[in-house]
Amino acid sequence: MSTAKIAITIDDKLVEKIDSLVRKRIFPSRSRAIQEAVSEKLSRLDKSRLAKECSKLDIASEQHLAEEGTSSEIESWPEY
Repeated sequence: MSTAKIAITIDDKLVEKIDSLVRKRIFPSRSRAIQEAVSEKLSRLDKSRLAKECSKLDIASEQHLAEEGTSSEIESWPEY
């Protein structure tokens, strides 16, 4: 995976928290801490976007589509 160097501006209090995590060896560097934070946030946004899109679905319509065609097939299914 290739990486790109960027410059960002961060509030002093956030820098202090990040530095504290690096000192505690939770992260090997500021860069790694920020990479993981951004990655986690983007992942959460993707999941929330999917949830929002799913909430737009009409449950009855989706159920009908899922069951479409099975009613004629049920008669040919073997009994167990």
